Amino acid sequence: MAMAGLQKILIILLVLVLILLALVFSLNNQVAVSLNFLLFETQPHGVAVWIIMAFVIGALVGVLIAMLATVRNSVSRRTLQKRLDRAEQALEKSRAQNDRTL
Repeated sequence: MAMAGLQKILIILLVLVLILLALVFSLNNQVAVSLNFLLFETQPHGVAVWIIMAFVIGALVGVLIAMLATVRNSVSRRTLQKRLDRAEQALEKSRAQNDRTL
């Protein structure tokens, strides 16, 4: 139990340190820049805003990909489990027939 409490405290401290670092970073990088893509240009925002947005979007994309992989694995597992169950039933049926012939 004590380890779980210590782990929660360490995670909270880590999150607070990351928030503090993001705040310091954004305060030190307030130069407004606009991003120029091929066909359009964005409104100027601070460098830190763009970097933090890229971080957040990257994290969301990572979570989405992980969720899709989890769903895919779950469906695959269910399919394989059904095949295994059918194979086990066929094996039991075959064993029962062999027992009757002996």
